[in-house]
Amino acid sequence: MRIPLDYYRILGLPLAASDEQLRQAYSDRIVQLPRREYSQAAISSRKQLIEEAYVVLSDPKQRSTYDQLYLAHAYDPDNLAAAAVALENRPESTKRGIDTQSLGIEINQDELVGALLILQELGEYELVLKLGRPYLVNKNGATSARKSNNLADEEIHESAEHPDVVLTVALACLELGREQWQQGHYENAAISLETGQELLVREGLFASVQAEIQADLYKLRPYRILELLALPQEKTAERSQGLELLQNLLEDRGGIDGTNNDDSGLNIDDFLRFIQQLRNHLTVAEQHKLFEAQSKRPSAVATYLAVYALIARGFAQRQPALIRQARQMLIRLGKRQDVHLEQSLCALLLGQTEEATRVLELSQEYEALAFIREKSQDSPDLLPGLCLYAEQWLQHEVFPHFRDLANQQAFLKDYFANQQVQAYLEALPTDAETTNEWAVINPQNFPQPQTNNSPLPKNSNRTPRQFNHSRTPDLDLPDTPEYSNFSPSMWNSSGSVKSEVPAAERTSRGTKEHLNGSAKSATPAHNQKRRRRKPTPSTIRERVPDNRPHSRRPRRRRTFANTIEGKTRLVWRVFISLVSLLVFWVLATTTFGWLKNLFFPKRPAPVSQLFVQINQPPISIPDPNSKPQGLDGPLTDAAAEEIIRTWLSTKAEALGPNYEINNLEQILTGSALSQWRVIAQQARSDNRYRKYDHSVKVESVEKIDLFADRAAVVAKVKEATQLYENGQYKNSSNENLRVRYDLIRERGKWRIQSTSVVNQIIR
Repeated sequence: MRIPLDYYRILGLPLAASDEQLRQAYSDRIVQLPRREYSQAAISSRKQLIEEAYVVLSDPKQRSTYDQLYLAHAYDPDNLAAAAVALENRPESTKRGIDTQSLGIEINQDELVGALLILQELGEYELVLKLGRPYLVNKNGATSARKSNNLADEEIHESAEHPDVVLTVALACLELGREQWQQGHYENAAISLETGQELLVREGLFASVQAEIQADLYKLRPYRILELLALPQEKTAERSQGLELLQNLLEDRGGIDGTNNDDSGLNIDDFLRFIQQLRNHLTVAEQHKLFEAQSKRPSAVATYLAVYALIARGFAQRQPALIRQARQMLIRLGKRQDVHLEQSLCALLLGQTEEATRVLELSQEYEALAFIREKSQDSPDLLPGLCLYAEQWLQHEVFPHFRDLANQQAFLKDYFANQQVQAYLEALPTDAETTNEWAVINPQNFPQPQTNNSPLPKNSNRTPRQFNHSRTPDLDLPDTPEYSNFSPSMWNSSGSVKSEVPAAERTSRGTKEHLNGSAKSATPAHNQKRRRRKPTPSTIRERVPDNRPHSRRPRRRRTFANTIEGKTRLVWRVFISLVSLLVFWVLATTTFGWLKNLFFPKRPAPVSQLFVQINQPPISIPDPNSKPQGLDGPLTDAAAEEIIRTWLSTKAEALGPNYEINNLEQILTGSALSQWRVIAQQARSDNRYRKYDHSVKVESVEKIDLFADRAAVVAKVKEATQLYENGQYKNSSNENLRVRYDLIRERGKWRIQSTSVVNQIIR
């Protein structure tokens, strides 16, 4: 069999290599062994070819002759006469194996595995597959190779080298797949990996290599899904395959916010970013089917995404029944988060204007409400502004996330003019009945995902898009038609991709502070205000649509409690009532005490005589070896050092593995107590703790003359820290600092009120 290899390639050397380079290359190639799965016979075959190349090139005469042959083929491959003459001039013992036609070498059947090993080390994966073609043929002789491999048709009989050749071909498929993966050809990479896996499974060999290929296929699955679903909608077979892969991935994870291990390498936040990126390649019907099925697990994330799909499809296809279904799903979400604005928009699209206005008043989306009120200044209700907001919301925040609706316009006038919509809205219950209908729907409990966050449909720190009243989940991720720009860490949260987490997909993050006090993320969603939205004047229509929906019943009269004046009076009445009760209680207790002293006077306590013994002091004398208390009088250096040591040990306990946060109250007060309590609580929520080793030396104690209960201590602190995350050692640090401690005496005990680093001591 002829193999397209020359001696220089076997050793990995250029034509002008020196003798020293030749010896070094030979030594390196001999020492470098292939994978441990190869047999000793395969390793010996490889070594034999390397030694043959070294023998020829290490002999100056043979190398000169071989160089003539090499150059004749390189510069004039058609003129083979000179190559034949050069071959005739070689010694008889070295003529075997040289081919003047292709500058290759002739090998025996038992030398094939060695040649394949060398070709694989050189990165000639496709050539390895071509030469190993017979091992990709099943037992019946039917080929199972892929078209892209373009394999030859030579037959290799069963032999002792058969497992080694099969292993080499499978590894070539593995490496070729990884190479295609890096180039962004994800489906071709999957084909190569599956080819190698099928070969090993058919032969029943090398389970460890099969597992390695399967692990790569699992990690490749999200990239394949994006590549297949980004194809044009006409390629239904490929897109159906992508949807099937997506369903399998969701089943393995246990849902969108599931915590099962799907071997893709994506954590919960990374997977939510992947889902958000995927939405731009799915049609509204595909998203409706996918997220509605996933919401039944149940899943709050899938429910919120299903709501957007239902609203978009219902409005675009003039099917109000879908919008009503979305409203019912929002009822379930409303038990755990504020979705009143979405509920109000659904009621508006269902023609229930009074219900839309009532629910809108319950929303905490202050910027959206400000925009709606601004556009409704000349109207007795909020309906004009709500209509304008609904059009902008649909146009800029809902439709762009569906590939078939991205360029569609949203006009309420056309929607309500549709006869099918009008017929359905006429059959709906009235506003009062609707209120009762919303109240009786059973809530659905959603499980909390096991992460540091909790999914909410609001994101208070997102960057505004074109329409600044954004409520739609959005992510700032790379566009996906250009798959060559992908990398295996594209969804990794530690990468450079900056995410704006989806409204229902993101979870509110607590304040993550390092010990230097720097914040890393937003404050918890339930403690901060909603993100304020400022309307963009250039994108807002100044007039209300002519055919805006009107209630079929007369507007309800506002009650006294609903007016501003009525609410103000109600507040004053409550306040006056509370003050009256307080005054009555003071008078009653004073009168009761006076009457009690009048009718039941207290007897004077007997006067005790002072008892002093001659042989004992009137007060106890402290032990001279006892530690100074430092409670009364000025603060001493010894007492100050003891206080600082107590603080450092308390800090180690609070930030240690047991998180003894309550002990901070024994030594800290004021701002220092608040700051370190937040740091310790954040460390506990992040499953992160530290181990400390401290040494302290007090340099000065400054008494503040105006305040006898205040003092300032400057001390030199050496602090060695070991950081652990999730129980695993992360890193360590050593610091030598000069720290100022501001102390205050409260209830007879010195506590630290604040700390500040004066400077860092450098040896």
